[in-house]
Amino acid sequence: MNLIDAVHSRHAVKAYEGGRALPKQEVDALLTLLHNSPSSVNSQPWHFVMASTSAGRERIAKATTGAYEYNNPKVRNASHVIALCMRVDMDDAHLDALLEQESIDGRFKVPGSKETQDRGRRAYINMHRYERRDVPQWMEKQVYLALGGLLLGAAIQGIDATPMEGFDAAALDRELMLRDRGLTSVVLVSLGYRSEADFNADLPKSRLPQDELFTFI
Repeated sequence: MNLIDAVHSRHAVKAYEGGRALPKQEVDALLTLLHNSPSSVNSQPWHFVMASTSAGRERIAKATTGAYEYNNPKVRNASHVIALCMRVDMDDAHLDALLEQESIDGRFKVPGSKETQDRGRRAYINMHRYERRDVPQWMEKQVYLALGGLLLGAAIQGIDATPMEGFDAAALDRELMLRDRGLTSVVLVSLGYRSEADFNADLPKSRLPQDELFTFI
């Protein structure tokens, strides 16, 4: 599927056909996409929890009860569900790990570039920490960059997907023990095959006219 066809065909799936699993090759491609998501100053402030089994999906489904019951079937009947999470802070241990991995991957070809990268990244983070005081919001933005890429990548592969903010983040954090690892959940994405009950599949897309959304200068 080409890019334009994928953009026009993708939609937030409202119902999944339970019992159908996505091919491993397609899922692995999405994991590669997530692994290579862009982030500000290569901060990579995320962690991704994937549920690929019934037991795993049930654990995530615990966060879609009560006021979020409407999303429960989308979790239980999907093939895979990914919880996109973020770090609660950009600490020194994470920054050191980033720098070391960049070094291992051969990104520092010029003498002094490793030190320059470290200073620049820390300065940018400190700007968000002290001047803007928005480190959590800044990190969350990076997670949504990853989400956008995931949704488009799934569409190009013909995989149905549903992004969901409608879940109990505190409950999911407890179930997955995320806070013990310095993480918190941000958004869920279900992946799989839509069922005939997916009413959204037959509805036309609705977007404001381009002349209201674009300014060319």
